[in-house]
Amino acid sequence: MQAKKRYILVIICCAFLAYCYLGGYRLKGLQALFRIRVRKNPDNLPCYHQLHYQYAESTDSSNQAQALPDDDLFTAPTYESRFRDVAPQPSFQRGGAIRRVTDEGGAMFKSCRMETCFDFSKCSDKNFYVYVYPPEPLNSLGAPPPISQNYQKIISAIQESRYYTTDPEQACLFVLGIDTLDRDSLSEDFVRNVPSRLQRLPHWNNGRNHIIFNLYSGTWPDYNENGLGFDPGQAILAKASMSIQSLRPGFDVSIPLFHKQFPLRGGNTGFVISNNFPANKKYLLAFKGKRYVHGIGSETRNSLFHLHNARDFVLVTTCKHGKSWRDLQDARCDEDNREYDRYDYETLLQNSTFCLVPRGRRLGSFRFLEVLQAGCIPVLLSNSWVLPFQSKIDWKQAAIWADERLLLQVPDIVRSISTSRILALRQQTQVLWERYFSSIEKIIFTTFEIIRERLPDYPHRNGLTWNTSPGALLTIPTFSDTHRRFPFLLDKLGHTPGLNYTAVIFVQIGTQLTPNSALYKLVKSITKSQYIDKILILWATDRSVPPKKRWPSTGHIPLHIISGSTSEDRPSISQRFYPHDQIETDAVLSLDEDAILNTDELDFAYQVWRDFPDRIVGYPARAHFWDDSKNAWGYTSKWTNYYSIVLTGAAFYHRYYNYLYTNWLSYLLLKTVQQSSNCEDILMNLLVSHVTRKPPIKVTQRKGYKDRESGRSPWNDPDHFIQRQSCLNTFAAVFGYMPLLRSNLRLDPVLYRDSVSNLRKKYRQIELVGS
Repeated sequence: MQAKKRYILVIICCAFLAYCYLGGYRLKGLQALFRIRVRKNPDNLPCYHQLHYQYAESTDSSNQAQALPDDDLFTAPTYESRFRDVAPQPSFQRGGAIRRVTDEGGAMFKSCRMETCFDFSKCSDKNFYVYVYPPEPLNSLGAPPPISQNYQKIISAIQESRYYTTDPEQACLFVLGIDTLDRDSLSEDFVRNVPSRLQRLPHWNNGRNHIIFNLYSGTWPDYNENGLGFDPGQAILAKASMSIQSLRPGFDVSIPLFHKQFPLRGGNTGFVISNNFPANKKYLLAFKGKRYVHGIGSETRNSLFHLHNARDFVLVTTCKHGKSWRDLQDARCDEDNREYDRYDYETLLQNSTFCLVPRGRRLGSFRFLEVLQAGCIPVLLSNSWVLPFQSKIDWKQAAIWADERLLLQVPDIVRSISTSRILALRQQTQVLWERYFSSIEKIIFTTFEIIRERLPDYPHRNGLTWNTSPGALLTIPTFSDTHRRFPFLLDKLGHTPGLNYTAVIFVQIGTQLTPNSALYKLVKSITKSQYIDKILILWATDRSVPPKKRWPSTGHIPLHIISGSTSEDRPSISQRFYPHDQIETDAVLSLDEDAILNTDELDFAYQVWRDFPDRIVGYPARAHFWDDSKNAWGYTSKWTNYYSIVLTGAAFYHRYYNYLYTNWLSYLLLKTVQQSSNCEDILMNLLVSHVTRKPPIKVTQRKGYKDRESGRSPWNDPDHFIQRQSCLNTFAAVFGYMPLLRSNLRLDPVLYRDSVSNLRKKYRQIELVGS
């Protein structure tokens, strides 16, 4: 008996040793692989480990990019990094295996990289043009080829932008006139015979330098991601629901899925207002959507009822979708449908801290953009999905990844997020929504800018630029190679604008230059300012420029006059905000020739501007309002309790806005100004408010202009205001929304109007000015 026990014990020990040796060897290999991956990229941890690393162990909401050195705003990436720009992401895959995607491209099509499938010689860092193929000829029935509403919006966005060219010889990118958005053969928007149509394109060249937009690929029952129905060849895919297995890193671009009612431009603002408290709302986690009883996407959605408790977790699904849902329903469908009908979707969005975003039939879903706009923090359940623009956007700041295979761990994950982290995540959802996702135009332009940064000579904007407001679309790297030159980055990085300002006086009437004229007095007041660097006169009138001896003495202050011998050469009203080479200071003082400001007013306004370098700071203010009777925007100069415009006839602003005004604004906007010879100041206000999402700042009491000496002041002309109202509505239509914001703030000097000795006041002349 004892011998038998000893034999059994020996066998057990041998089995245990064999298990430890073989199993431990495998475990050791996995641990080694894990350590290698962490060492290479600590953000790219697999599955649930990553969630703890990113969220449970760290509640710091600051962006890693904010710690970058001063000169790293625009980097010149190495050749290798420029083509390996896929951001860290969870390496999820259904079935538990982790698949490594190499630089040779995805499994969908042949290998492509920018250096092998893209012709850089067609592109320039200054002129990045996009050519759109014209519509195909009418078919045999006399009907135009089919095109969906969304694809027409894409084409319109491009054709009305600065990217567009009608000359294919100038183009860097080519966009098809063939609608490729919906490649589900069962869809009514499916376009047939695409392969033969591609071969007829005169510049196809196997897709080189072409970009193909796609929202849906594959069809029932497997929804194969590779199911485009044609070979894109060497074309770049801008595709929704893209997986890490099919993405060609540094070549393709993942875009969001958007519905047919998505706006062309502008778009609705985010639902979160600043300082949105409390951090935790009524529901901690919510979802409402289709259940998918069987087939692709059903595994996760069929299990959501396990998390639903109707208190802090509300996850409801319905079986009522598809034509044959009754034939496919199971025993739980009736109960699920009743629970589903209890909750309103919009109410859930508004009252939930986290919102679940599970995969649909494809990896992406409409839920992603919906919860992003609502400021409900996305909890992503879609293994292997490459998030939109993930090569540039740091989604760890706005969303949380979970694993479809570990659904029951989701409650612990969301409960582990700290209050400070929740507020930071929620705020970042609004930044990303406003800057990249609120309209089709922004989605398309972001796609172009990602591709543009892959050009060898174009500056590479870093994570801070892409992931903080106003974002990469409004931060043009060709303006400067350092963040110190961008007004909206100064405060974030603890810097102040450069000293001194350049005064730019726009002379349109050209009255006689005498010691009693407004222009003469204005130049004298500017010369006395302790902060003036130089004076620039834009002589836009047909009168001849007065000789130098007629101008007041400016001492050591340089005075430059820009004029022209003919009407075509003279500065036009659209060139008032041109980024002239003579303007070297950060601050620009924009003045009309008839502005009446003393030196104290100039110096005080400049000091205020230094505290708000991203805004327009000035004197005469105006306001916009919505006129219900006309169903249009109105414009008023009445002195009310609020304003939304500070006229650039007497205002400070940052010179970067001159660059944006000239090189970024739509040609439609500039054409409106040129044709009306008016409204350039309104357009500049809309531009700055669009960039900053802040109102301008009015200083002291002065509220308007004096009448021009000639007696022809446009401010007394009713037609002048009608024209400006028309401009305002045109501008809002092109922007897609009204960027102007109201304010009732006015900044005055310390001791302003106080009954104390005048010797105690720094700006003594300001109180002598009438309103």
